[in-house]
Amino acid sequence: EVQLVESGGGLVQPGGSLRLSCAASGFTFSTSPMTWARQAPGKGLEWVSTIDSGGGRTAYAGSVKGRFTVSRENAKNTLYLQMNSLKPEDTAVYYCVKGGFSTDQARRGQGSQVTVSS
Repeated sequence: EVQLVESGGGLVQPGGSLRLSCAASGFTFSTSPMTWARQAPGKGLEWVSTIDSGGGRTAYAGSVKGRFTVSRENAKNTLYLQMNSLKPEDTAVYYCVKGGFSTDQARRGQGSQVTVSS
């Protein structure tokens, strides 16, 4: 059974930073691409970033490129998202997703709330 547990969210002022973590279990993490997605209030699930299994290739949505950095530690079965220069429009629940972007709830965690507000 895929288990993904996100942490590290919270309230931050515009321009601030947060680092999200996602602890993975129930599958072979080191062989799976991983994705971050987010859902803002009243909106659908949005792709944020994907990283390949080895961590050597990454991709970002245009809205976060240059501000967010995805990384992983396969020895710790953990995925990260470093978020800098946060904006109010980054406010959302952030999810880690096993594999590529998907709306399948069985492939993502419970989410971590990020609120950017002064």
